[in-house]
Amino acid sequence: MPATPQNVTDYPNNNAYFLIWNFKKDVAPEAIKSIFQRVCALVINLNNSALDRFPDSKSSCIMGIGYEAWLKLELPEPLPKELKNFEAITGDKHTAVATEGDLHFQIRSDNKSFAYDMSSMISGFMKDIADCTVEVQGFRYWDSRSILGFVDGTENPHGPDRDHFAVINEQDPEYKGGSYLFTQKYIHNLDAWKSLSVEEQEKVIGRSKDNDIEMADGIKPKNSHIALANIGDDFKVVRDNMPFGNVATNEMGTYFICYASTFSTVQKMLTNMFIGDPHGNYDRILDFSTAKTGTLFFVPSLDMLDDFAG
Repeated sequence: MPATPQNVTDYPNNNAYFLIWNFKKDVAPEAIKSIFQRVCALVINLNNSALDRFPDSKSSCIMGIGYEAWLKLELPEPLPKELKNFEAITGDKHTAVATEGDLHFQIRSDNKSFAYDMSSMISGFMKDIADCTVEVQGFRYWDSRSILGFVDGTENPHGPDRDHFAVINEQDPEYKGGSYLFTQKYIHNLDAWKSLSVEEQEKVIGRSKDNDIEMADGIKPKNSHIALANIGDDFKVVRDNMPFGNVATNEMGTYFICYASTFSTVQKMLTNMFIGDPHGNYDRILDFSTAKTGTLFFVPSLDMLDDFAG
């Protein structure tokens, strides 16, 4: 029987909450398992309610589970083939840090009030068994641009290709309908970025700023973001990045989030960016963007989520 994925291939909308929770060390495992069951049921309920109440708001809630949490919750074995603790990738100058994460929630809705309510309900269940270590409220910036001013996600697959690249099929039959979820919270040095001319910014990204046209291969710098982050038409992920920030403190950033049918694709992309291809030719966008988090999760299918809910 085909498995139904969570809403990992939905297109970005206007608002998102990203929440990472870590289980408390002093809470009994049975209490954690009991609340986890209820949270699985809640996620299913929230998605069904969104379809009934706000069918045009593109609302959804997606839950991912980290490696350590999978073991603690005694979920099925063998585990998804590529689920593991993410290990830091250290280049000559920049590092893709590795940080803890037991459960990840992505809450999306064009209706900001509903996104808030969904986040609040989840937090009400989680607060007794876990600490929220990351909370990011993302927003759509103009025509899907990052806070750096360039369109973000142009290389995303479309149509049936979204399922092909984001959802597990025969690669791991026991986990059909699932996805690997990788997240990083980046903070940008906007003062340094804005000191560059538009022409220099375009060389960093590898695209034109106004009309989002990729540079020709003979012109595009080999250390541009496009040259290193895109690793071929046969190796894509579904990105759902969103900007966030605090204008008073100038702490502006991008929450990088991608869904993939294989984590090895993401690993290759990160290695290109931080180590370089060849070694030392790292992604120049990292001179203006610092990764503060880095965590891998597995997103089970809705069918599996329903099993977890008991």
